[in-house]
Amino acid sequence: PLKKIVTIETKEGPVYLRLWKYYVYSYDQNNACPIILLDSNLPENQPSFQKLTDQLYRSDDVWWKIYQRVILGLGGVKALESLGYNIDRYHLNEGHAAFALAEKYVQLKDKNKFKEQQGKFAYTCHTPVEAGHDRFSVRDVSRILSDDYVQAACALGGESKNSDQINLTYMCLNSCEKVNAVALKHGEITRLQFSSFAAKIQSITNGIHIHTWLSEHFQNLFDRYQTTFGHWREHPENLANVRDLKTDRQFRADIFAAHQANKRNLIETLKHWHLKENVLTIGWARRIAGYKRPALIFHNVEQILRIAYEVGPLQIILAGKAHPNDDIGSAHIEEILDHIDQLNDHREVIKVLILENYDTYFGKLLTNSVDVWLNTPLPPFEASGTSGMKAILNGVVQVSTLDGWVVEAAEDDIGWIFGYQHSGSKIGREMELRLDEDSQALYNVLDTVTKLYYQMNREGEVDIESPWIDKMINCVGRSSFFNTQRMMEEYKTKMWQM
Repeated sequence: PLKKIVTIETKEGPVYLRLWKYYVYSYDQNNACPIILLDSNLPENQPSFQKLTDQLYRSDDVWWKIYQRVILGLGGVKALESLGYNIDRYHLNEGHAAFALAEKYVQLKDKNKFKEQQGKFAYTCHTPVEAGHDRFSVRDVSRILSDDYVQAACALGGESKNSDQINLTYMCLNSCEKVNAVALKHGEITRLQFSSFAAKIQSITNGIHIHTWLSEHFQNLFDRYQTTFGHWREHPENLANVRDLKTDRQFRADIFAAHQANKRNLIETLKHWHLKENVLTIGWARRIAGYKRPALIFHNVEQILRIAYEVGPLQIILAGKAHPNDDIGSAHIEEILDHIDQLNDHREVIKVLILENYDTYFGKLLTNSVDVWLNTPLPPFEASGTSGMKAILNGVVQVSTLDGWVVEAAEDDIGWIFGYQHSGSKIGREMELRLDEDSQALYNVLDTVTKLYYQMNREGEVDIESPWIDKMINCVGRSSFFNTQRMMEEYKTKMWQM
């Protein structure tokens, strides 16, 4: 905790925020980045304010949402200024911090100089989903903030001249000099959604932190082949060199052995479920949301049973969380549990698990150890997605719709693409889930996937010449692009340099 306390004046009284500092270190411990945290749990605050920073999301409470965005935006600027940081570029990561622009606007005596402030701001949009773009009525904001802040928010974030809504996404698009989406396809969709700002919207594709998500067995594998991969920790782009090993029989055997070691770790962790090492194992794990279609694989239970009986047995592991107040997300979980009950009588050929308390531990465990990573979002509503990036880093092949980051890897033979593909100038509606046609397309692909897996792995006898292992190698090679080191270099050159 720091000694500094910043104050936000509201119509309901002052909100006092204690500041905390936390350091995030680089993988080699040679560098650190400070994170400043804002904490309203102070005795000076009235009781309702003390809980404002207790939890991240309260989608059911407009009052709570406005206050949290006010804390992040106004409070964030005040915190940085109180600590004496000399900021060249403010980066608003999603619209939640948009009130930072209002704070800068209110501070100016000469409002004509706001153009200079705009040059200091960059904005990243992370979602095409409608619920991800905050809108508040002017009336609700007026109950909390003073007139000068409300006027600033209306001026910067009004969708039209006399709008009674303050749109935080519009506030960012109107006022930030640099704007980006988080994948090439997402950039295309964002330009369709916000066509009047299309000229300034660029794309920087997300990446994952390889030092966090790469399994120990694959680290050791890359180290054993150092003549090919070099200093891959510093230069993850070197993983593209894996293609030079595609005809190396020893490497082909070694990459599959590293995968099987990861899979045995999964089996040991979940030992009470009696999973088997040489049974095709499919994983799906992410935030539970309607457009991600978590139960798509079970849409027609008879079809998945046919594959399990006629082609080969299956193990399916799912994990994810929905917000406690997200009734739709909770309904998806209930639907999956109902399907598990239906399949219980067929456990000799199909075993389905849904893991509780999904967190980064289970995220890493699943993405590095299942045989197939299943990705089912409805195009074009997945902005990027990162779970599949974690999987390909560990040689796990993909079965995916063509959306998000996958669009940029679809030509690299990292698995199989299925289902509806978006094109044209209409985005569509996220509630039109296309469950019938896309589930059938998924079953057709899974039939092919299952046949190839059991041709490659016959109860532990492995055909190392199999196209399956080609796909595993292609996955590792393509992962050389989807990392945070490349991503941050792009942010530095495209978004942060003045």
